[in-house]
Amino acid sequence: MLKLTTLLAFGAGAALSLAGCQKSQDTAAQPAAISAEVTAKVAALGFDTSDLKATTGGYLAEGDMLITPELLASTPERKFLRVGADEQYRTTNLVTGLPRVLTVSLSTEFPASYVTAIDEAIRRYNAAGLQLTFTRITSGTADLPVKYSADLGPGVLGQSGGFPSGGNPAPGFTLVPSVIGNQTTNAIATIMAHEMGHCIGFRHTDYMNRAYSCGRKGQGNNEGTAGVGAILIPGTPSAPDPNSWMLACVGTNVDRPFNANDVIALNYLY
Repeated sequence: MLKLTTLLAFGAGAALSLAGCQKSQDTAAQPAAISAEVTAKVAALGFDTSDLKATTGGYLAEGDMLITPELLASTPERKFLRVGADEQYRTTNLVTGLPRVLTVSLSTEFPASYVTAIDEAIRRYNAAGLQLTFTRITSGTADLPVKYSADLGPGVLGQSGGFPSGGNPAPGFTLVPSVIGNQTTNAIATIMAHEMGHCIGFRHTDYMNRAYSCGRKGQGNNEGTAGVGAILIPGTPSAPDPNSWMLACVGTNVDRPFNANDVIALNYLY
């Protein structure tokens, strides 16, 4: 879930930022009580539980990851790949059947500017030379439907449907234009590409230290022991990568097209 938050935007000096998967400390509602059993299951799946909330359709972890009852009941094996010193994570449950084209649809409730933005997000993926490509459709059932919402909670910009399952991507994501506001096409495309990244199996680049992009104490979890590996992508830097599209937070009107290290990571998976 993307939310408005009062943070120092990394490298921008702006006071008001959009936090990719962060909550607003000023406006967040008091979370509903969650049982210790549910919390333990979410942690076992490799998610940070410090900001866990009950939401429609399951539980919300790490700000923008929907944990459905089906996922909660599973114990998928997970690995993570590393881009620089701030790791970029993935689950081993990826989109399969490559080469493959995934269809994307956009709710007609969105303003016309969002059509341009989703086309730009799709163009970025297709320009990366992957075996996984995307195309927008205007009728029929899409692999990645982009849903419209008037309200997902205080300051919430959007919410991913989760991670891939059964070789298929997570079932799209939801955006809240009234909260996103009047941002540039490229900034909205960056938000969309970020959520698409979750849908095909990417975690946050700075998952182990979200303070890197969010300007506050990180709340990352090491993903655990059994079934978890760490893969360093050859050719990526050993220092933090400040411009990855999968960083946890992004400033207002910030455009993050794929940088060279993002393309290496994308090609490693797809």
